[in-house]
Amino acid sequence: MSATTVKLDGELLRAIAAVKSPKQTLSAYVREALQRDLRRLQMRQAAETYAKLLRTNASEREAMDEWEAAPLATDPRIRRRK
Repeated sequence: MSATTVKLDGELLRAIAAVKSPKQTLSAYVREALQRDLRRLQMRQAAETYAKLLRTNASEREAMDEWEAAPLATDPRIRRRK
């Protein structure tokens, strides 16, 4: 892993210090923030790709319609003991 220096202005540094855990280092906070942002972008891209698939693939769209119509909000049936 290469070492990288990122310069933060005083206002940003104070804002970060106010929200990060006292036990957390600044480097760890920035690393986790970057990982969250990258993950969010990846999830957005995956959602866009899947939305495109739903628009172009009828069988996938039908499967999703069936999934969305499933009664997931109802209570599960209780099995009786034999």
